[in-house]
Amino acid sequence: MRIVIEGRDLPGRTFAAYADVHVALQVGSEPVGAVPGDASSARWETEVQAVDGDLRGPAVHGRRGERFLYLTWGAPTSEGWDMFRRAKLMLADAPVVADGTVVATVSLTDEQGGPRCARVRPPAIEWRARP
Repeated sequence: MRIVIEGRDLPGRTFAAYADVHVALQVGSEPVGAVPGDASSARWETEVQAVDGDLRGPAVHGRRGERFLYLTWGAPTSEGWDMFRRAKLMLADAPVVADGTVVATVSLTDEQGGPRCARVRPPAIEWRARP
């Protein structure tokens, strides 16, 4: 299945000591598709396969039964990515569709006005299946 993550309500380009805040989907240990923190929206797509009752894919993290996707917050540097926070999107919360798309709409600003981190729960995330 394809998972589309639609980010809204981005928190801005500055946070604490960080002056060039971006958010990206974490694939393995690398940020992919970095979006500036002051963008009007963000969007990522990734493939996830169901294999023997387990979810797998290049952006899938965690142990069997506890799989999730990471959105990583950081600042691009000449050495790579200066990560300072991550948001965890739990795949157990998502509907599973065999041949379709699942869309997660995520509010990327937390209740204190910073980049959303830790496990993301409703109402900050909404999962829905799309044929």
